[in-house]
Amino acid sequence: MTLRPLYDRLERMPFVRIAAPFAAGIALADAWNWPLWFVAGAFLLSGVLALLFRSQAAAAMLLAATGVGAVQLRTAPPAVPRGIDTLFELEVDEFPADRGRYTVAGATVAAWLDPETERWHPAADRIRLYGDSLVSLAGGERIRALGRIRPFGGGAHYRTQMTRRGAVGTLWLTPHGLLDRRPAATRSLHRAAVERIGRLGVGGDAGAVVRAMTTGERSGITPELRAAYSRSGLSHLLALSGLHTGILFAVVNAALWWLPLLRHGHRLRNAAAIAAVWTFVAAAGFPASAVRAAAMCTLLQASLASSSHYDGMNALGAAAFGMLLWNPAWLYDTGFRLSVAAVAGILAWGVPLARRVRTGRRWVDLATGALLVSFAATAATAPLVAGTFGAIPLAGIVLTPAAILLSGIVVGCGALWLLLPLAPLAPPLRLAAGLAAEGIDRLAEAAAGLPAARIEIGLTGAQTAACYLAFAVATAAAWCVEQKKVVHLPS
Repeated sequence: MTLRPLYDRLERMPFVRIAAPFAAGIALADAWNWPLWFVAGAFLLSGVLALLFRSQAAAAMLLAATGVGAVQLRTAPPAVPRGIDTLFELEVDEFPADRGRYTVAGATVAAWLDPETERWHPAADRIRLYGDSLVSLAGGERIRALGRIRPFGGGAHYRTQMTRRGAVGTLWLTPHGLLDRRPAATRSLHRAAVERIGRLGVGGDAGAVVRAMTTGERSGITPELRAAYSRSGLSHLLALSGLHTGILFAVVNAALWWLPLLRHGHRLRNAAAIAAVWTFVAAAGFPASAVRAAAMCTLLQASLASSSHYDGMNALGAAAFGMLLWNPAWLYDTGFRLSVAAVAGILAWGVPLARRVRTGRRWVDLATGALLVSFAATAATAPLVAGTFGAIPLAGIVLTPAAILLSGIVVGCGALWLLLPLAPLAPPLRLAAGLAAEGIDRLAEAAAGLPAARIEIGLTGAQTAACYLAFAVATAAAWCVEQKKVVHLPS
């Protein structure tokens, strides 16, 4: 075992070497309050050292300082007052979720009234808006309400997570405090997609699952169904993520296989695949994990178009770095972190293991490879899941391959309906998507009832970091092993 294979591998992954220290800088900015003069000095000093001595350590320090600076430049104190009863102009950003005794949705405070000067002040702070059982909320509507923005309650972990996501507090809305409401001035692509999927006509829990998998709208998921998916390890299917984006990418490329037979057809297929992926992500409201997958799919499609080498791990680093540069708060988005960890586990361990156990029998290799990839993704995300949710689902390792096949039907039918909402297509698409969604529901409910469906275990932040450090060390050790070259001599 030598370090040369590891060095060679890292040389082919420049964006991984860039993204890692940049993400570390974002984490450092959250852990300590760094003076701006110190950050600027560290940036200049490390930059000079990197240029003069071509030092990799200095370059890493430069990227870490850049991460700290990016957080500080994008962080602003709340513009709205908290703990004061006054008037607020609100815009509901999300489709409200019914929690039985109340309704909850994300909202943006567009303006607030200063009770002392009676002047309106513009704002752009995000809050969590709660309405009691007598108040119905609608996505996109504008509301004028009397109330008080309060700090987040609950545990310290929840408060930290909401603050990192840019929310400043909560506002409870009562019928007496609701003074005026107006419908949305414009209809966003996300709301249009949700309405169009609703016209497909899949009802019940299956319809809620179809909406969640194709548009990211999960307000119709009942608490019982959500608990079944969580216990069975299939909850990632309800959050529109890289899995759904990858399914769409594969379906579009497979459906347009004939285009390269035409003149310049390969260019049309590449453009159509990229456009379809990003339109799908936009219709879902740009969730972080789906944006990551769309960026990787774009790089893959570009490499296919240019016949250049595609390194999945480097593409993952490029997507993560670009997203964190655009919005450093995505580092604390649970979907983003789980998506990156799952893909890293699949690329580092799942795919290599699947290649090593090939038997030459196609169906056996497909089944074995699917289980190994599922196991690698589960193992890679297990520390994060345990640290965030306090449990590790095990049933999903076996169920995920079958659930992905059914998810492909749901996503394919939903995407076709979004693209071509023609009445003759509705009955077959409704039947196929509904049956596939019901199949996933039955899988989740059956697995949730098993006594060993998941392990109850919680990890602290330090323990989670130690697990991923061990994962990185094990991966580096595996990459240090030189692959034996096989030379076939002519007979």
